[in-house]
Amino acid sequence: MTDLETLRSALREPPAGGFAEPDLGAIMTKGRRIRRRRRLATGAGGVAAAVVTVLVIVGAVALREPAQQPLPPAASAPVASAPAPAPAPAPVSPSITAAPSDAPFGDVIPLGYKGEGGRELVIYASEIDEPSMPDVRFGLQVAYRTGAGEYEALLAANEFKGSDRSFGFHAVDGGDVIRGTFVPVFGYFSGPAVRVTSTVRGKPVEAKVIPWSEDPSVVIFWFSPGQVESPYALTPLVAYDAKGQRLTK
Repeated sequence: MTDLETLRSALREPPAGGFAEPDLGAIMTKGRRIRRRRRLATGAGGVAAAVVTVLVIVGAVALREPAQQPLPPAASAPVASAPAPAPAPAPVSPSITAAPSDAPFGDVIPLGYKGEGGRELVIYASEIDEPSMPDVRFGLQVAYRTGAGEYEALLAANEFKGSDRSFGFHAVDGGDVIRGTFVPVFGYFSGPAVRVTSTVRGKPVEAKVIPWSEDPSVVIFWFSPGQVESPYALTPLVAYDAKGQRLTK
């Protein structure tokens, strides 16, 4: 008997024992596990395939579109610039400082010392007519007395904001050398003052005070040139009334 006939004969013989009844529960459980593993494998494979696809697309794009390199700046011929236009002159704005009249407005007050050439120095009020300052009607003028009723102005000062007779100090100026003559620090106080004092580097100084003949509620004052060299050295100006009470802080 050949090997093939022997195999056929063996296949025709019934098995020695019966087959055991299949365990359906175990088979179903095993089948569910197999399906679950296949699903997981399929999902992982899908992700991997997607990653590979993206990499292939990116690589293809990179091959088609090489990285752009910055180009060197192109050389160009220098362009001649047009000459800058000359700057326009700055506009000149009119000054609001009033120009007092040279004629005295009230009494002329001697300052008590002489200027260059031995000429007498005086101070007086002078009228102001300035439309831009309707509440300023007078200012002060320091001048040389050059003759009977004749004066040569040196320095004028006046209020420029608000009223010229509002309570307090006004038109404080001076402390300058003008045409070879030192003009003392001066001003006026609107109010019932009889004394005006201050300090210069901690030393007390007192001004000469004269009521204005046109309005005694206004007093004109000035400091000795040897005591006060500048209005900025005064710290501060203080006015007192006839009872010695301080009128200013």
